[in-house]
Amino acid sequence: MSENPIELERVLRTDLSPDEASRVSELLTNTRIQDVIRLVERMPAAKAGVLFRLLSQDRALTVFEALDARHQADLIGALHDEDVLRYFDEMDPDDRVSLLDEVPAEVADELLRTLEKSERDITGIVLGYPRGSVGRRMSPEILVLYQDMTVGDALAILKRRASEIETIYTLPIVNRERKLTGICSFRDLYTADPHQHLSDIMAEAVSARANDAAESTARWLLTLDHLAMPVTDETGRLVGLLTFDDAHEIVEEADTEDAARGGGHEPLQQPYLSTPLAKVVRSRIVWLLVLALSAIFTVQVLDSFEDTLATAVVLALFIPLLTGTAGNTGNQAATTVTRALALGDVRKSDVFRVLWREMRVGFFLGTLLGTLGFGLASLVYSTQVGMVIGFTLVAVCTMAASIGGIMPIIAKAIGADPAVFSNPFISTFSDATGLIIYFMIAKAILGI
Repeated sequence: MSENPIELERVLRTDLSPDEASRVSELLTNTRIQDVIRLVERMPAAKAGVLFRLLSQDRALTVFEALDARHQADLIGALHDEDVLRYFDEMDPDDRVSLLDEVPAEVADELLRTLEKSERDITGIVLGYPRGSVGRRMSPEILVLYQDMTVGDALAILKRRASEIETIYTLPIVNRERKLTGICSFRDLYTADPHQHLSDIMAEAVSARANDAAESTARWLLTLDHLAMPVTDETGRLVGLLTFDDAHEIVEEADTEDAARGGGHEPLQQPYLSTPLAKVVRSRIVWLLVLALSAIFTVQVLDSFEDTLATAVVLALFIPLLTGTAGNTGNQAATTVTRALALGDVRKSDVFRVLWREMRVGFFLGTLLGTLGFGLASLVYSTQVGMVIGFTLVAVCTMAASIGGIMPIIAKAIGADPAVFSNPFISTFSDATGLIIYFMIAKAILGI
């Protein structure tokens, strides 16, 4: 049997005999951990559960922690209770909370009851903050260093408790009321005079509030290039740390969600091949139904202008060109503004600035495309048809860019996901509205 991960995957997909299980367990021990993680990500939960039982305890824990929370939740039913409890006990509090959010309430309660009181309390701190907030994703396992401590005392405490905390490289400093007063890197602490006080070496802290939005805070942390950011409550008291790797994970999840919804489906939130078929169907069917219903409006528009089409059949030839151009123009604007919102380049208060900007962009794009369309349609058909195509392209590009630019901002203002108002809805809206504009211009110029 080969140590090739592809060969291992093939073998694991079959029912293993006791002899084969022993050999596979040995091979898994000699396989790189990243390859084992990929194997699990490509397997249904039942087969992945078999693989976990063939791994050593340490390797199984490492693999389990590397999985998405939704994937971990699917695996719980395929693992022995004692395995689940052991993995859950070893997880960091913020990772525990992500898993608890994905499992049924009764399972979450059972898992919480198995924790020691200290671990249950610290997990409860994270659970107490609303979903989507920094508090829900921070690590509450922090070292409390007071500004009136000496460097030598702080180093002694750090050495004693280093294994208990999330990171030792970014150290928040507080006063005796536990209010954040500064921050210190491990490098600065290690190289400072042991008799100095922490207040002498600490720098100004860039911090977040626990109720702040996780995505915007995570993007902010990544731009700062810091290893971690202190998190405080509303009174300024230190409650946790948001680490760089957690911030990166938050941003990756948000970008994946935006990309999925922009393509007209819900994110799977776990590897594709390990996602149950029913979940894949559910992630797509709602969007397909919504888009199918909204497309009926486009059909109604065509029906309303049936007589116009019958009089000038040539108009039907240009419908795919015009609706496609309108949809693409709107999608370009929506994607650009959605991304700008996520990065903080655009705020809700910028809606009129964005509208004015996208109107001009759409007009210039429409003028360029309309000039080309006028020339080609005039050569092949007639000058009047060329005028209809040219003016329509100017109008639909201006309209689509304007709507595509402000829709994500409106979505954010009402508390919806800007990506929801991106490609699918804007395409349908642009199709219907573009057809109305097209036929109105055609009736005016052609006199039909």
